[in-house]
Amino acid sequence: MSNSASGAMSERESLYPRPSRELNEQRSRLAPEPALAFHAFSKSVFADGALPPMTKQLIAVAVAHVTQCPYCIRSHTGAALAKGATPEQIMEAIWVAAEMRAGGAYAHSALALDVIARHEDGGVGKVADGAAHATDQSAR
Repeated sequence: MSNSASGAMSERESLYPRPSRELNEQRSRLAPEPALAFHAFSKSVFADGALPPMTKQLIAVAVAHVTQCPYCIRSHTGAALAKGATPEQIMEAIWVAAEMRAGGAYAHSALALDVIARHEDGGVGKVADGAAHATDQSAR
């Protein structure tokens, strides 16, 4: 069985196929209504409004880095440049994204600290104690 038939990639293939008109057409052909709706949604979101389009593209660059979507990173970085963003603004937006991603990990450490405190107060938060997880889930 060849690599392409098995779904395995050759050494020359990229993890991410290059964007192309053919891929866009295939998406539209396979699901035309959602494709049209997504295109209209995207156009609406990035239109001038309370935030100017350049600011929206800088937000998109930051979010693309958090979601780690290479297509979005390339697309929205190009769109931000086209809307007048400077390389410095783009990099600053990326640093904001990095801080927010790191900040989320730091903030969520409160959950681990809570489990540690429960564990130290009698074992309620032990990893082996499945009831702690069930109790936490039912409290929501």
